Amino acid sequence: AGEMGLEPLFQAWSYFRRRKFRECADVCSQLLERPPGEQVAGAGPWREAAAAWNLKTRALTEMVYVDEIDMDQEGIAEMILDENAIAQVARPGTSLKLPGTSQGGGPSPAVRPVTQSGRPITGFVRPSTQSGRPSTMEQAIRTPRTALTARPITSASGGYVRLGTASMLTNPDGPFINLSRLNLTKYAHKPKLAKALFEYIFHHENDIKNALDLAALATEHAQFKDWWWKVQIGKCYYRLGLYREAEKQFKSALKQQDMVDTILYLAKVYLRLDQPVTALNLFKQGLERFPGEVTLICGIARIYEEMNNISSAAEYYKDVLKQDNTHVEAIACIGSNHFYSDQPEIALRFYRRLLQMGVYNCQLFNNLGLCCFYAQQYDMTLSSFERALFLAENEEETADVWYNLGHVAVGIGDVNLAYQCFKLTLVNNNDYAEAYNNLAVLEMRKGHTEQARALLQTASSLAPHMYEPHFNIAILSEKVGDLQRSYTAAQKSEEAFPGHVDTQQLLKQLKEHFAML
Repeated sequence: AGEMGLEPLFQAWSYFRRRKFRECADVCSQLLERPPGEQVAGAGPWREAAAAWNLKTRALTEMVYVDEIDMDQEGIAEMILDENAIAQVARPGTSLKLPGTSQGGGPSPAVRPVTQSGRPITGFVRPSTQSGRPSTMEQAIRTPRTALTARPITSASGGYVRLGTASMLTNPDGPFINLSRLNLTKYAHKPKLAKALFEYIFHHENDIKNALDLAALATEHAQFKDWWWKVQIGKCYYRLGLYREAEKQFKSALKQQDMVDTILYLAKVYLRLDQPVTALNLFKQGLERFPGEVTLICGIARIYEEMNNISSAAEYYKDVLKQDNTHVEAIACIGSNHFYSDQPEIALRFYRRLLQMGVYNCQLFNNLGLCCFYAQQYDMTLSSFERALFLAENEEETADVWYNLGHVAVGIGDVNLAYQCFKLTLVNNNDYAEAYNNLAVLEMRKGHTEQARALLQTASSLAPHMYEPHFNIAILSEKVGDLQRSYTAAQKSEEAFPGHVDTQQLLKQLKEHFAML
């Protein structure tokens, strides 16, 4: 009888181990709904109920669990209403807010496109590559809301489950645990239940205040000797925007127990406080204690990439591959670095490696198509782009493929095909500034000056960070004799790309004209 009574609990545990969380939660619910008399005497009624409650809490948490280390999305509120005082004029190479301060041998914007925040486009989309810091509220609101650019999202809750909605998703009858009626002090004295309950409140209910209260009581009960609770308090402070308090908790936890995760959380705090050099030093100290740890080497590479130090980033990505030769992000970033360094043949090898590993998506075939074209393997180019179009999951991806096909058409001299491709790009994504710019160039070749001007103005308003539309407006205005407009546009071009020789020559010519007047 005892074995039969325990069977549902073992079944629920088996479901949990196999990641069938919905079935696990259902079995636990049935166990918890039993009248106390029906529960097995041998197991202890309260013990079976506690085990079922604990297991159901963990199952519901796992259903909506998001790894905090990789979740780093700054919303408009976090960027503009940030109360942390940070030096307005940082020294070169010490800030992520000043793009291009540390040029580490990377290709110029003439070769490698940059994002809205002024950093070179990376080979791998992740939250940190998408978060540029706009300088004004107007710029933040006008930023296009797509993953293709450095877009701010409305608020940090965009990536997390919103307060109270997870319980409606996972429990149609209402919330499993009524947080307002919980006696947190009682649970804090039961460490095994407290940890499951904390994760449920933090991840499932997204109620950071109650989670922080529980963690504070639990760490007090553990006489401040349990490093795990200190890390959780740090996570709560981080979510609440109290970065200095979070830093103290993570440092204290590291003193008690050296953990890779804690180092990664602390580095996140430093990056949010715009202290990339401190984060780099932390990662390097961590590597002394955990030699060859892939996440730490990858963290260093990402920071170097964000600081525009492309050559150092590539070296660290190669170190990542020495430890883990199937690391997708490292392979993709090294591949894109070789492509933009005018080595498409080597980039092709890295992308083929990704294909062999089972990565099969639109972006990969798009990159393969470009590498084949620039490596003069024309037989594979169009078939790669066809596959990319077939695998495109949304209109932005389709627009990317058509834009690249337009480039191929320009390369082989088929202007009409290029025109059609850029038009199709705009059909799929109406905010594609590069396509507007290239269409304008084609219109100028046909002698349609007014259409070209209109397209260039659209491009420059959509992407003020690109130098090409400003430079083209300057050239066009100078040709038709509008020197003042030409000068203004050339200044904007120089601001976007200070090292552009043609812009400097044009400005010099215009200044000579004005001096003669």
